Amino acid sequence: MAERTWADAIGEFLQSARRHKIISAVVVLCVAGSLAGIGLASSASGQAGPAPEAAAASFSLPELGHAGKQVSLSDYQGKPLVVNFFASWCGPCKTETPLLAKFYRTENGKVAVVGLDENDVTSNAMAFTRADGVTYPVGWDPHFIAATGYGVDGLPQTFFLNAKHRIVDHIFGAVTLQDLNHGIALATASS
Repeated sequence: MAERTWADAIGEFLQSARRHKIISAVVVLCVAGSLAGIGLASSASGQAGPAPEAAAASFSLPELGHAGKQVSLSDYQGKPLVVNFFASWCGPCKTETPLLAKFYRTENGKVAVVGLDENDVTSNAMAFTRADGVTYPVGWDPHFIAATGYGVDGLPQTFFLNAKHRIVDHIFGAVTLQDLNHGIALATASS
């Protein structure tokens, strides 16, 4: 066996380190590419909900506080509609629900609004809507059936539908009066 010199050992070590750096760089690039792909896929189908101008998912749910009655998208055929997903336990919902209720009363039925109470207890939902003066119809959706159809994975969320029930605007988080006015302008302009 040939005797190795320090120079040979150092050369071999440097060659091995270069190979290792190349392999490490390839692994890092693959991991980064995978994470970027996952990020793009989740932003394309994540919490943003359906794409604008997408057809709104149909729903028919029991009306909160009215045994035997249903709240259905089809009840508003040919009319623009505001669909608000909320729950009594949701902090931002406690801010926006009184605003929605007041807005609805001020509009005197000129604007159709439907609330969809998600993953909630009936008694809590009833107390919450009564306390905030909600007079628009509220569908009770304890199992996220309607929410799933709209891609809702956090509350509150508000969708503005035109008369053809195409989504023309979508607000993630507590809706403001400015959001309401803007969304309704879009919904009525594209009807």
